[in-house]
Amino acid sequence: MPSFPDKLEIIPLTRPPNATVRVPGSKSITNRALVLAALTAKGFTWALRGALQSEDTEVMVECLRSLGFRVLTEWPDATVYVNSGEDEPTIPATEADLYVANSGTTMRFLTALVSLGHGRYRLDGVARMRERPIQDLLDTLAQMGVIIRSEQGNGCPPVIVEADGLRGGRVQIKADVSSQFVSGLLMAAPYADNPVTLEVTGTIVSHPYIDMTVRMLKQFGFSILEIRGAGGSISYDFISHRGRGSDETNRKRALAAAAYDRLDPRLNLPPRDYCIEPDASAASYFFAAAAIMGGHIVIPDLSRKDLQGDVYFVDELERMGCRVEKAPDAITVHGAQLSGINADMNDISDTVMTLAAVACFAEGPTTIHNVAHIRHKETDRLAALATELRRVGAGVDEFADGLTITPQPLHGAEIETYNDHRMAMSMALIGLKVPGIVIKNPGCVAKTYPSFFADLEKLR
Repeated sequence: MPSFPDKLEIIPLTRPPNATVRVPGSKSITNRALVLAALTAKGFTWALRGALQSEDTEVMVECLRSLGFRVLTEWPDATVYVNSGEDEPTIPATEADLYVANSGTTMRFLTALVSLGHGRYRLDGVARMRERPIQDLLDTLAQMGVIIRSEQGNGCPPVIVEADGLRGGRVQIKADVSSQFVSGLLMAAPYADNPVTLEVTGTIVSHPYIDMTVRMLKQFGFSILEIRGAGGSISYDFISHRGRGSDETNRKRALAAAAYDRLDPRLNLPPRDYCIEPDASAASYFFAAAAIMGGHIVIPDLSRKDLQGDVYFVDELERMGCRVEKAPDAITVHGAQLSGINADMNDISDTVMTLAAVACFAEGPTTIHNVAHIRHKETDRLAALATELRRVGAGVDEFADGLTITPQPLHGAEIETYNDHRMAMSMALIGLKVPGIVIKNPGCVAKTYPSFFADLEKLR
């Protein structure tokens, strides 16, 4: 992992960039793949190719090890190997104290995962994690027979789980705060003692991340039926894989003797590969750089057919005036004169801050709305954006579920990042054009993109 100074000044580019940038693997896919590999690698080994090394993924790896799974990281090759013994229980450890830092995916996914175990588990994180709500997930797991509670009684971590397996049945979950609650349950549900019908009720935020989880479950061999109902509700039906497994799971077990256990050098056959896409959220910063500066930037190995909803960020740039080329194996953004837009970014909310930076250089105001849930992220992202954009001279009106950004003359300033990786990366984009932008605590990008500033320098 790179080292970072306390403050980093962004030096403006002297010309429009014309570059190809290879961004690291998707954090969202890497953490889902780690969970699914741990659950399914019975008697063989998964090799997760293109895995992201970052604070969030390293935290997930360490937590899985604490739960008794065998995980070997070879970060220089961007590969993680995962397996568990054929006869081991779904969750090998009967007790664990798990530290998740500020990784929302790790907290939400593993809260559901350890509910499959038989024992007592505690999950905790940094001070900000202790402010991030998780009660909706706890309520649903309680419906499935898990003894589970917020340690402080405030609906936030630390979480205490006293598990004796998931009972299964028909349960409801709300997803108006985080889609990660649903994703965590979806990955655990196939291992419940009885078939599960999971009904997602009410407003659903960041829906493409649920779609990502469903598609990955199918890639890992699970049977799942998706039923969309009236009023936006969705039901997911699973058979129980405990004790008998799906046809695909049984096929994998039958082939276990012909699988190379990467963690047991006595065998000598290859592992089974799962390839992880480049991170579309990370790519958004470079697409935005082309929009702000002109020129063009190519992100290879990214396409509209990928698992990640954030690839649709380029559609917003296209609406603002950019030209976008969408090839089967790459996406290219060409900068152009920008115009303000009205953008419902509920489905791609991780790119709100990126679009906000671009909006500062458009003709006319840009309104971003339907993203109230990002107030519960690493920081209150709407309040933080409003504060820091005003600090550099932009006009900002903040409201409950979004912002209106009105371009005004910009100037240099020291930017507070609130220990939020997306604040650091997004505000750095303004420094590509405006002198004097200084990012405080630039090391917070290590959460998802440790090489971000090094890759930004490649645009020169």
